[in-house]
Amino acid sequence: MEATDLQRELELLHAASFGWALSCCRQRKDDAEDVLQTAYIKVLDGQAKFEGRSSFRTWFFGVIRHTASEQHRRRWLRDALLTRWLAGQPLWSSGSADPLLRSALSRLPERQQQVLHLVYYQELTVEEAAEALGVSVGTARTHFDRGKRRLRQLLAPQEVR
Repeated sequence: MEATDLQRELELLHAASFGWALSCCRQRKDDAEDVLQTAYIKVLDGQAKFEGRSSFRTWFFGVIRHTASEQHRRRWLRDALLTRWLAGQPLWSSGSADPLLRSALSRLPERQQQVLHLVYYQELTVEEAAEALGVSVGTARTHFDRGKRRLRQLLAPQEVR
């Protein structure tokens, strides 16, 4: 698709795209604006390429969703690091995780541990982690989601009976 065609399609979808970005950003306008701008840049710089396997609208909404997820993960990571720094705790090292977290991580299957490590400790995207591990993006996403879900279960406060 030519650059002028891309720009025209993006302009036609702007209002709907912003609405979707708001939804992906839990109605936070500033975040939605950042996500949408980043998504536009990805498309116009060729980082995200429309290959015609779906409608342009569907494809671009996927770019927005993915961009929002990346932003959310980076913000969470930045906030976690800031909290550790303010508390005087080391930011990153193989031993920086508290013993409870290390114990929970060790209980995950190896592939889930690897994907979580690459995403959270090495700051790779899930796509980059997939490439580093030599697995498909879908497989990496599955391990990432299952690993996070299992960690939440393992780290949740236990009910006293």
